[in-house]
Amino acid sequence: MAPQLVDVAMGRTRADLVVRNARWVNVHSGEIIPQTDVAVAAGRFAYCGPDAGYMIGPDTEVVDAAGRFIMPGLCDAHMHVESGMVTVTEFCRAVIPHGTTSMFIDPHEIANVLGLPGVRLMHDEAMAQPVNVWVQMPSCVPSAPGLEEGGAILGPQDVAKAMGWPAIIGLGEVMNFPGVAANDPTMVGEIAATRKAGRTVGGHYASPDLGRAFHAYVAGGPEDDHEGTRMEDAAARVRQGMKAMLRLGSAWYDVAEQVRAITEMGLDSRHFILCTDDCHSGTLVREGHMDRVVRHAISRGLKPMTAIQMATINTAEHFKLEREIGSVTPGRRADFLIVSDLSDLTIDAVYGRGVRLASGGKLEADMPAHAYPDSAIDTVKLGRALTADDFRVAAPKSAGATVEARIIGVVENQAPTRALTAHVPVQGGIAMPDPDNDVCRIALVERHRASGDVVNGFVSGFGYTGRCAMASTVAHDSHHMIVVGTSEDDMALAANRLGEVGGGVVFFADGNEQALVEMPIAGLMSSERAEIVAEKADRLIAAMRAAGCTLNNAYMQHSLLALVVIPSLRISDKGIVDVERFELVDLFV
Repeated sequence: MAPQLVDVAMGRTRADLVVRNARWVNVHSGEIIPQTDVAVAAGRFAYCGPDAGYMIGPDTEVVDAAGRFIMPGLCDAHMHVESGMVTVTEFCRAVIPHGTTSMFIDPHEIANVLGLPGVRLMHDEAMAQPVNVWVQMPSCVPSAPGLEEGGAILGPQDVAKAMGWPAIIGLGEVMNFPGVAANDPTMVGEIAATRKAGRTVGGHYASPDLGRAFHAYVAGGPEDDHEGTRMEDAAARVRQGMKAMLRLGSAWYDVAEQVRAITEMGLDSRHFILCTDDCHSGTLVREGHMDRVVRHAISRGLKPMTAIQMATINTAEHFKLEREIGSVTPGRRADFLIVSDLSDLTIDAVYGRGVRLASGGKLEADMPAHAYPDSAIDTVKLGRALTADDFRVAAPKSAGATVEARIIGVVENQAPTRALTAHVPVQGGIAMPDPDNDVCRIALVERHRASGDVVNGFVSGFGYTGRCAMASTVAHDSHHMIVVGTSEDDMALAANRLGEVGGGVVFFADGNEQALVEMPIAGLMSSERAEIVAEKADRLIAAMRAAGCTLNNAYMQHSLLALVVIPSLRISDKGIVDVERFELVDLFV
């Protein structure tokens, strides 16, 4: 398209669109340049500068910015569409009005259920969007071999094959950090295949240990990391040549502490990137997406220009796409925002490839729903009807009135858990939950091979008081079914209900269904509109609160209780996992 853009800039042909009288947010120079005109042709910027009047013809669309800001569309550098509970199309519908025009998605959720065909389904849907959706090939399926078994296995050959797909931009977060440090052949092979293709290797180093294992991990090839929670985490990653990705999701609040590496330590902000990682539909519909993250970063002391760079050009350069996206400059895709207040990021209009997609917070683009095949629907296979007995665990024969058990401790607004212990009551030889001390049951129900297996444990932090249970087939990353509750009867009801509807999230209290979000696509995504899913999720949150749960975004915390690559204690289909030592441990101490 370069000759066409040259002709427009020279005035030999006319532009398709000209935005006049704008204040140009130039993320390359860090300036805001007044009285700028921007011309677009064939979906790309042809000219940015003073007085583009000579490019205007009878068919040129002219937009008067009237002194408002023109800035690049926002990029989410690392995210999982499945966490939004909706499809790629519905996710885009929800975030476009919030200014997101580029997303880098890692579909390792559907990969753990459907394998490479599932990744291809989301890849092909991504390519049909009016904004840019690039796909990172999932790297850890399963996330921790030997500690869990999911619905599929992917390896270096699968990664090499996917690198030839048009929308694949790199390797998804390499969660098996002990495997990288140990030169595990699968991890070495996947990283090598990605580097050979000239793509970016995503990172996920979830340990607080910044010693030998961290340095080995960096040497192994991952180029970014979003798992930091402390200022020193961000600094360590940047000093080692990685990009520090600071995330603000629905339940992960890791920007405020880490951004101090810029505001207090004075580190170079061009090596820091903003992302969301996981946002559910309620957050998207009511609070926003990357605009929410940028506003938050500004509120924590960043200059608006710096925060915008961390959500645009920094991301583009990291993925080797700076000639395509990330700035309002000639040759790039004409993805831009018209903004009336830069500090508050008040977005008046959103353009993708030179076409207005949203205005005044309302979507204008025509985006028909995307249909998934039957093979992606029937994925919840319990094998049998579950009963209350499946959710009871016998105490050791030597136990008295109580027994000491390992407890998964939820940490509000963070992905890591605590490895706790507590004495739980024993009644009739059964180790019981202790709601008075905020200890309830947790169970993992195998749902990929219809084995009927159930693994039981204990969890603390939800605050449930009455007889209740919540079940979810969103259970990162193996995506079996997680059931948390105080009542074994309600746990059985909840689990069987999800088997009936093909997956999702359901809450029962006193034997009655209180809320249900059906997610029949791989047991991970709904086929409904994001607004409808958000309303159902609101009822879920209300039911949890009525049962005593006060955690912020408790559903997100629930969904991560089987994530055996983030410390400290988790549950898997193989048992209780000590992630600090990467080994299975007994439930009872």
